[in-house]
Amino acid sequence: MTAADDLSTARRLSAAVLAVSDQLTVPEVLQTIVDTARELASAEYAALGVPDDSGSFAQFLVSGVSAAQREAIGPLPRQHGFLAVMLREPATQRLDDIRADPRFGWWPAAHPVLRAFLGVPVVSGDEILGALYLANKPGGFTGHDEELVRVLAAHAAIALTHARLYARSRELTIAEERARIAHDLHDAVAQRLFGLRLTAEAADLLIDRDPAAARARLAEVMTLAREATEELHAAVLELRPARLDEDGLPDVLRKQVRILDRASGAGGPRLSYTEDDPPVLPAGQQAVVLRVAQESLHNAVRHAAAREIQVRLTRLGSAGVRLEVSDDGAGFDVAATLQAGRSLGLRSMRDRACSVRGRATFTSSPGGGTVVCLEVPGG
Repeated sequence: MTAADDLSTARRLSAAVLAVSDQLTVPEVLQTIVDTARELASAEYAALGVPDDSGSFAQFLVSGVSAAQREAIGPLPRQHGFLAVMLREPATQRLDDIRADPRFGWWPAAHPVLRAFLGVPVVSGDEILGALYLANKPGGFTGHDEELVRVLAAHAAIALTHARLYARSRELTIAEERARIAHDLHDAVAQRLFGLRLTAEAADLLIDRDPAAARARLAEVMTLAREATEELHAAVLELRPARLDEDGLPDVLRKQVRILDRASGAGGPRLSYTEDDPPVLPAGQQAVVLRVAQESLHNAVRHAAAREIQVRLTRLGSAGVRLEVSDDGAGFDVAATLQAGRSLGLRSMRDRACSVRGRATFTSSPGGGTVVCLEVPGG
C-alpha cells in the first residue's frame, strides 16, 4: 500500500468516524459505517445487524446489494448461522470460505453466494449490540482489514449507545412528567373535596336554626360534588395512555396540551393548541408526529422558561401534515448545540421524521424562542 493509499484510507475512515458526531440520524450514521467498511476492506458485500428481542433484527443495513436483490431475498433475516454466532461471541471471525465452517447455516435462494468472510462484533462494555459482516474479498480478508473494521465497529457502538441512552432518558422523563401531572390533578380534586366537606358541615350546623341557609349550603355541596366528579373523571381520562387508533392524532394532541397547561399552574407557561383541517395519517406516521410533539413540549416546558407555547397541526399538501411547536422562551444556538454533542433530543426527532420520509427542522436563537417544525407527507 502506497502513502497515497494510506492517506485516502485515513480520510475515508475519518469521514465515517466524524459522521457519529455530525448532524446525521442514527440510521444514516450506521449506513455510512457499513458503506465505508465495504469500501476500505474491498469487500463485495457488507451489512450491520442490530438484534431485537424476538430472534430477528431491529435494524439490518446492507451495502453492495441492490434494492431489487433485497426485495427478492425477502424479509429481514432471523438470528441463525453466523448471524447468530456474531451476536453470542465477542470475537472477530475471519474465514477463507464461510460455507466450509460447521457453524454455517443457510441463506435464501435469492441471497448472494458468500465465500471469504469477516465478522466484527459491535460491543459496548460486556454487551454485544450488533455485528458488522463483510464478505467476498478477492484473496481473502487480512489483519489490516480487521483493524479498520474494528475501528468502525467501535464507532457504531457509540452511535447505538447514544440512541439507547436517549430512549431510556425519555422513558424516565415521561414517567416523571406523568407522576407530576397526577400529583397536581390530585391536589386540585382534593381541594374541591375539602371545600365540599366544610360546606356540608356548615349545612349541618344550620339545619335546625336556619333551614333556608342550610338548603343553600346543600346546593353548594351538590355543585362542589359535581365539579369534583368532573375533575376526577377528566384526570382519569387524560392520564390514560394515548390511544391514537381510537381517539385520532388531533384529539390526543389536544388532550396532551390541555393537561400540560393545567399542570403548569399559575407560574408556568400558557399552552394552546390549534388545528386546520389535518388529514388522517396512517398509524405509524401518527405515532411519529405525536412523539415529536411530546419531545418538543417536554423541552419547551422544562427548559425554555417560556410564557407561551403553541402547538399547531395543519394540512400539508393533499394528504400530509405539518406540526409546529413554538415558544417565546430562552432559545438556543441550534448549530452550536448540535456541534457540541448535546443534541440527542434533536437527533431523535430527525430520526423519527426520517423513518416516515418526513423532515424535522429547528429554528431558534438565544433569547428568540424556538420553533420545531415537522413535515410528514401523506401515504
